[in-house]
Amino acid sequence: MINERMQKEINDQINAEFWSAYLYLSMSAWFTQNNLPGFANWMYVQYQEEISHGMKMFRYIHERGGEVKLKPIAKVDTNWKSCAAVFNDTLNHERKVTSLINGLMDTAHEIKDYATINFLNWYIDEQVEEEANAEELLNTVKMIEKDHAAMYTLDKELATRVFVDATLKAEE
Repeated sequence: MINERMQKEINDQINAEFWSAYLYLSMSAWFTQNNLPGFANWMYVQYQEEISHGMKMFRYIHERGGEVKLKPIAKVDTNWKSCAAVFNDTLNHERKVTSLINGLMDTAHEIKDYATINFLNWYIDEQVEEEANAEELLNTVKMIEKDHAAMYTLDKELATRVFVDATLKAEE
């Protein structure tokens, strides 16, 4: 059975993961409206990843005999001044998610919940990748944002990204 405090904090994180998905979906819409379908695709894949991250936690609570308590999703931004602003917000958001995951890990260590420590290790690794990807794209966009041909090329490259549910691989 999962500890009540751990259950509450993971439920809060489920909400944060779904909020993240909603944010990335909003960013995808912004890119679509600004004629950057490849960028929109990249953010749509981010949306799908965040849903899968939340669902992994959803399943974990149930596996531990706990209760999932879904909460309302707060409003997200819907407008940005530039592509760089979108990726700056993305990087800052991923850093915030990292701190939330680290907080979950702190609680798991404090209450000696070794199953949850093991479970959260996947998220710790995932956040390293999420931050690195966001920072790389932010730096690239800052470098080429005024070069229309380079932005066009990057847009075509980002259009090739496809969603692969890494949470299912991790559970096999």
